[in-house]
Order: sequence, then C-alpha cells, then structure tokens
Amino acid sequence: MRIARFSIDGNVAFGAVEGDPTGPGGLEGLVIDIIKGIPFADFELSGTKVPADKVRLLPPVLPNKVVAIGRNYADHAAELGNEVPPVPWAFFKPSTSVIGHGDPIVYPSFSNEVHHEAELAVVISRLCREVPRERVKEVILGYTCANDVTARDLQKSDVQFTRAKGFDSFCPIGPHIDTEIDPANVIVETRVNSDLRQSGSTSLMIYPCAFLVRWISRMMTLLPGDVISTGTPSGVGPLVGKDTVEVSVTGIGVLRNPVHAAQA
Repeated sequence: MRIARFSIDGNVAFGAVEGDPTGPGGLEGLVIDIIKGIPFADFELSGTKVPADKVRLLPPVLPNKVVAIGRNYADHAAELGNEVPPVPWAFFKPSTSVIGHGDPIVYPSFSNEVHHEAELAVVISRLCREVPRERVKEVILGYTCANDVTARDLQKSDVQFTRAKGFDSFCPIGPHIDTEIDPANVIVETRVNSDLRQSGSTSLMIYPCAFLVRWISRMMTLLPGDVISTGTPSGVGPLVGKDTVEVSVTGIGVLRNPVHAAQA
C-alpha cells in the first residue's frame, strides 16, 4: 500500500494511492482512497476517492524527530574526502525542516553552496525502544524518499551539522509512504532539471535499514511517524535558484521540489 497525506478543501487526511505513481505521469490520473483513522493504528479505507492530481500533497508524516545517517555509502564518504565511520554517524534534522512534495526548498541568504542528497527514509509505525532483531519489521510503517539538503559551506565551517542541515525546508520527504518495498536493493537517484546527478543502490549501504532501526532504538525512544534518513550515495552537488530537484526511489515514486533563491 502507498499511503499519502494530503489536504483538500481545507481538510487534511490520509489516503491509499491507487495505481502506479512511479510511472512517467506521476500522480496524474491516479486516485486516493481516504483512510478512516490514521495509519499508525488499525484503519479502514472509506471508499471515498479523490483524484490524486487535485489535492495538495503534504509531508506523509509530521515526525517528532528526523534521525539522519551520514557517510553510510563508502563512495559518498570518499567523494568528500572522509573516512567510513566505525559506527553509524547520526545527527538530527529538526521537524521544522520537513516539507512535502512540491514545496519549495528555500536557499539561505548566508550560504553559497547548497547541495542535494537523495536518500531512502524509514518511517516508524509505533512507539519502540531497544527493538530486537526479530521485531524490526513490526515497528516500520514503510519507506519514503528524502532529500537531506545541506549547506555544504556551513557544514565545512561548523564543528557539527546542526546549522548546515537544519534550515527550514531542508528536509523534503514524500511523496508518500510505501509499506511493501524491500529496502535491501532499490535504486536511489537525484535529477536536477531532469539531469541525472546521483544513482546508487541501497545494497551498498554500510549499515542497512534494519540495523539502523535497532541501533538508534538502543539510544532513544522512537515514536510513530519518526523518520530515519539512511544516507546518500555519491554524486551530491549544488542547487541554485530556479532549479527543480527530483529524488526517486525504485518502487516509491518521485519527490519533486523547486528551489527558491535567497531573498536579498
């Protein structure tokens, strides 16, 4: 099932996307069956359907926290001149950085080097802590696309990543959650103005999704709707005003966002 969160006529709801949003038409021609309730508990499909291209897609969840993983692909670590960390390199992106499909990435006025970073993201389904290996699937609602937008010049100048990765609009996620894909070997890609910039398989992750859920849950309680962004393959690069950046993951679809130049 593909679960979207959307607004229509001033109302916000979850729904199941019917059809294949990974095709060239995106959501055009598809419908969303409105869910009775929320996807973090037992729910039913209402049978009330709305055209997918007539609603405003919202971030598929509003996470309490986004836990992001750095240097989880050896080729990406190498392209920035970094070593592969001996344990997962985790940092936070604030909930205020989260935006959805179609929302603008706003270029900060005091950065001159903002980069895209395409990632597969895990969405947590229930409150959990110290998750054992055999129960990882029980705490995962599904997977979505993420863009770990980064002010690279600020990342280089600061000791830690909070400022470089925490700006409003620096965490696009969406367009929806896929509850059925196998995350072990899907292709993560970025296109900027239709030009392919990044393409890598999750099979090259140093720390796979299930390991990350277990490892993070040993440190902190994960809540329904929390997001784990699992790292980016090589090929990160700059964004400028008026660009359109697209992050895609096999089986999920395309997360598309325009880039707005810094305001003087």
